[in-house]
Amino acid sequence: MTTSPPRVRRGPDPRDQPEQPGQPGQSADSRGFSTRISLGRAMNSESSDYFLLLGITLFMVVFGLVMVLSSSAVESHNDTDNFFSRFWSQGMYTLIGLPLMFIVSRIPMTFWKRSIWFILGAACFVQFLVLVTPLGVEIGGNRNWIRIGGFVGQPSEAIKIALVIWLGVVLARKQDLLDDWRHVALPVLPIAGGAIGVVVLGGDLGTTIVMSAFVLGGLYFAGVRLRYLFTGLVGVAVVAVVVAMSSASRMGRIAALFGGTSAANPDVNWQIDNGFYALASGGVFGVGLGNSHSKWSWLPAADTDFIFAIIGEELGLIGAIVVLLLFVMLAIVFLRIIHASTDTFPRVTTAAIMVWLIFQAFVNIAVVLGVIPVLGVPLPLISAGGTAMISSMIAIGIVMSFARQNARDARRATGSAL
Repeated sequence: MTTSPPRVRRGPDPRDQPEQPGQPGQSADSRGFSTRISLGRAMNSESSDYFLLLGITLFMVVFGLVMVLSSSAVESHNDTDNFFSRFWSQGMYTLIGLPLMFIVSRIPMTFWKRSIWFILGAACFVQFLVLVTPLGVEIGGNRNWIRIGGFVGQPSEAIKIALVIWLGVVLARKQDLLDDWRHVALPVLPIAGGAIGVVVLGGDLGTTIVMSAFVLGGLYFAGVRLRYLFTGLVGVAVVAVVVAMSSASRMGRIAALFGGTSAANPDVNWQIDNGFYALASGGVFGVGLGNSHSKWSWLPAADTDFIFAIIGEELGLIGAIVVLLLFVMLAIVFLRIIHASTDTFPRVTTAAIMVWLIFQAFVNIAVVLGVIPVLGVPLPLISAGGTAMISSMIAIGIVMSFARQNARDARRATGSAL
């Protein structure tokens, strides 16, 4: 007689259980664990330079919004019967710039290399419309704004972004030919010079000087010989003098710097003097946030070109030094990204953006301190100015994308070494 083998008791077969929603055959715990792993990998994929640049930028933007609110409240109430109107406007532009910065930080370098000629041409075309069509708006003697419906912006800010990318693309292609001055002059003079020229025709000398500075800075970091750069610097100085002498308003600003008067723009003397009064009254510790006296219709452009004077008045010497240190830290991060880049394109573009933001900050602060004539450029990431804020954040987003690329290249190099 045969006996049947003993029956083994088995637990429920996992295949007989209903699947959880989500990926087939994956439990909720394993899905949550894989999600945490994916998030961790995404966070680890960014470099320390990326997060440092992001942190400094966000801090400066928030600090700028606070100072715009403080410096513009009185004039906002006088203009619109609303203390917050200029602040809300600046906040709206910031909310546009933030997602654009993160979107741009994810754009690969190949996109810029393929589309930069179109972007630069489109930006110059819009600037040309400002000069020859009724869409152009003249403010303070400069015709560099465009009005489309309720939107008013500066196309020159778009030209800045396009030009720094164009410099990186073109100089990277010619990196082995830059010892020959013809390969430097041929692309730079007609293209970069033409882009700057359409801004010059609008009369914005401050923006023109900033653009010329970052073009020379991009050439320097590309390895162009110093004697070529010196020749370019002399040419820029000559053009700046000619442009300055072509306007009675600009000549009045130069005269006001040396204690003279400006019949064409008498408010310049008033603005310079009250900027000094604001800085002097702030002392070391300031009169306190929101307690400025100069913003009560004493200091013109308190929330834009002369916001550094309000910072010095309300936050004192300590607040002014903090602002200077923020720009020093920003420059250090840019230099770290430049040093880590192995490709000429991101190195030159990052250098041009660094010169743009740091030199523009220098010009703005030097104007408030009475070192140079009033040029009318905002303090990057801090002053009120919608298109200037958006363009600065987009430029930083481009550098953030280069920092991400540097981190990926470093991981590949480490993996191949192992």
